[in-house]
Amino acid sequence: MFSPPSLTLQNPNVTLLSSWLSYGVLCWLRLLLQEGKTVSSTAETKSLRKTALNSLHRRLGAKMVDFGGWDMPVEYPSSGGLMKEHLAVRTGVGMFDVSHMGDILIRGPQALDAVQWISMNDASKLQEGQAHYSALLYPEGTFVDDVIVHKLGPNDYLLVINAGTREKDYEWVRKNVSRFQCHADDVGDYYTQIAIQGPKAEATLQKLTDINLSQIKNYWFKHGTVCNLPNTLVARTGYTAEDGFEIYVPSDVPTSERVWNEVVEAGKEFGVVPCGLGARNTLRLEGKMALYGHEISDSINVWEAALDRYCKMEKGDFLGRAALAKAQAEGPRRILVGLEAVDRGIPRDGYKVFDTAGKEIGYVTSGSYAPFLKKNIALAYVPPSFSALDSEVMVEIRGQHVKCKVVPTPFYKRPRKTA
Repeated sequence: MFSPPSLTLQNPNVTLLSSWLSYGVLCWLRLLLQEGKTVSSTAETKSLRKTALNSLHRRLGAKMVDFGGWDMPVEYPSSGGLMKEHLAVRTGVGMFDVSHMGDILIRGPQALDAVQWISMNDASKLQEGQAHYSALLYPEGTFVDDVIVHKLGPNDYLLVINAGTREKDYEWVRKNVSRFQCHADDVGDYYTQIAIQGPKAEATLQKLTDINLSQIKNYWFKHGTVCNLPNTLVARTGYTAEDGFEIYVPSDVPTSERVWNEVVEAGKEFGVVPCGLGARNTLRLEGKMALYGHEISDSINVWEAALDRYCKMEKGDFLGRAALAKAQAEGPRRILVGLEAVDRGIPRDGYKVFDTAGKEIGYVTSGSYAPFLKKNIALAYVPPSFSALDSEVMVEIRGQHVKCKVVPTPFYKRPRKTA
């Protein structure tokens, strides 16, 4: 079912690389299966939820998978497959249907107090039109989910949550804000969310909007007309470690498909391609962006995940703070690090990590061939004593111990814009 994508790059190693990437997609899908998810065929799967763009993806010949109960494209072989999609985002522009993501609107006179209580970052610092990365935590200091918090107005906040945890997150938020004068609404089904990502994302989207996109800073947003749709939210956010935007349009099929097709037309001169979850995964890995169930989970705390810069202990009490203070005083027993394979082999999700003497010390959370960096990379949890740069560890790959070294993260940083 998952044959290597057809690639036209003039490189003798492309066939091998595409095979590696296809194997990586299979490993990733196998993990989804282990989490109780299933892979769908290109036939209609009535038991899965579908975005408004589902029929369009199928017309484009996308390979579809069950992701968090949603029928979603993993790659588009007709456009060149995962590697071409990944490289398009790094060098030009790619577009993603991310309408499976959840959206929770918290409104009311104590909305800020509620957001402060349920999330670890300091929402009091946000200005209207600004967003930040944060997380919802259990009392144990471990992760319910990571989120993007947008301040829409003085008493209005939008939380964008992960697809696989949508229902759980909403019920958790609703329960934990009930003590405040506000209400939480699940508004995710009202919007089709399209991510336009890459160095040419601004030039592509600017053709379709009256908003001056150059004035939107990273993790800020504005409302304006997009594709003749007034009051459309346009955020300079994404999950690719690249510049880009996410737009929120009405979720009816005709409007969603029209907007998608207009973005495609606007991006033609830049070589825009549709991108699936496979490329989204390798892109976020290059940028060391956490994935729930991998780098973060209900058994991993903030310090271990190395997300302390987003955790504002000084802001006052919040869910999980007491446990985090205790864990901080004790020091982490494990830490998330970046690995690069020294010997031949790709560290994959779930592979065991050993020290050079052969003692098991940790595990890989995410790993893949990195199409842009042309390296085999991974994120892994290891004891702090093995977290120093250039530390050597061994990853068990198909019964063999493959040498890897600890390297700086993120693996990829996008180039600074020049004037």
